[in-house]
Amino acid sequence: MYNDYNDQNKNEYEYHYSYRSDSSGFQPEQTPVPVTPKKSRRGRAGKIIALVLCGALLIGGGFGAGWYLNNRDGRGETQVMLSDRPLAQVETVSVTGSEVLSFSQVYDANVNSCVSINTSGTASVGYNIFGQPIQREFASAGSGFILTKDGYIATNCHVVEGGSSVKVTLNDGTTYDAQIIGSDADYDIAILKVDPGETELKPVTIGTSGSLKVGEDVSTIGNPLGQLTFSLTHGVVSCLDREINLDGTPFHMIQVDTSINPGNSGGPLFNQYGEVVGIITAKTSTTGNGTAAEGLGFAIPIDDVLSMLKDIMENGQITSHAWMGIAGQSVSYYPESGMRSGVYVAEATENGPAAAAGLQKGDVITMLGTTTISTWSDLTSAMGSKTYKAGDTATVTFVRDGQVMTTELTFGSTTDMPEEEPAPQVDVRQDNGGNNGSYGYGDMEDFFNEFFGSSGRQAG
Repeated sequence: MYNDYNDQNKNEYEYHYSYRSDSSGFQPEQTPVPVTPKKSRRGRAGKIIALVLCGALLIGGGFGAGWYLNNRDGRGETQVMLSDRPLAQVETVSVTGSEVLSFSQVYDANVNSCVSINTSGTASVGYNIFGQPIQREFASAGSGFILTKDGYIATNCHVVEGGSSVKVTLNDGTTYDAQIIGSDADYDIAILKVDPGETELKPVTIGTSGSLKVGEDVSTIGNPLGQLTFSLTHGVVSCLDREINLDGTPFHMIQVDTSINPGNSGGPLFNQYGEVVGIITAKTSTTGNGTAAEGLGFAIPIDDVLSMLKDIMENGQITSHAWMGIAGQSVSYYPESGMRSGVYVAEATENGPAAAAGLQKGDVITMLGTTTISTWSDLTSAMGSKTYKAGDTATVTFVRDGQVMTTELTFGSTTDMPEEEPAPQVDVRQDNGGNNGSYGYGDMEDFFNEFFGSSGRQAG
């Protein structure tokens, strides 16, 4: 018998029939076809025309439907899928301190309060064979943020240190020449001032770093690599009150895993409310043994330096810095003292805090409070450790004529220092090894290592 089947080719209106004989060769019984009487040619012609038109309509409709379905199914056609989801709109918000913001909102609310900073100048990179300093030009880039409408800007000291020209650029491309009002290397902070004329700048909102918690979202807007201006990076607080040592000065930092690169230094660290809670200052890229490190960034807690930033704005310097009133060197430069460690008092400033406490030339300081003093850098680190401020009192342990003695010393302010007083940060007397104690760099690599240390610290 005949078997027939229909094939629905994805089109409910098109069917294809086929037939085949089975293996036995059986032929079905033929049914006589009735003969229809012939009609007139005119009626026959009309039917032919009608059939042709119907066929054309069916073929055209079938082709159109088939093309539409094939196109919709992607067979034989290249398709681009377009989303019909409405585009998200970032709502412009104000930082109120009471509403958690998305990272997009933090950026939108603060990008016009952030600046990129470009510094140029000359620096001493060593000495020639005649003992004369070698000066070389340098250029560096960093970040900052606006504190006041009239143009006071906060950044890092190392971003502008030694600069003879500082330019500040806003998000809209406006560039101002900036004046360095004051800076402090111990806290790595600086204040710049630009003159916006009649234009009011948009300041940030200052928060409190004391409210941060580990795991909290944070972000920064900065100028990574000095080229990728106004970039947002974000992460979480990794640790609070992390004690690290940068160039001999101990800092208690906010540790974050936010991406920080050279050029981010001086930029603001925002909390999830869009408030400034820190100042980006450094990243660690390697450990002491050279092992690569990622995701280790640090920011100065804003609570530690806010009063100092205001102090610099008003006085051009930090007036609360403790002043001891001595000129000295590591005792290793004075073998005649008979001491192996400590700081030799070369001079006690007249009417200064040390002289008032009874210290005099030839004394060897061995302890300040509970901190052991072995070298001059130990003493400057203890003074710069933020433990002591002007007006604080500490016990000084010293050796005089072989006898251990103590005295109570009340620190003065660095603003009370006489202009002619030497401020020896570097030992200048010949030691037993023949080193004159000066900073003589053979090349820029040595300069970089001396300035940033060998611990892998980089300018943020």
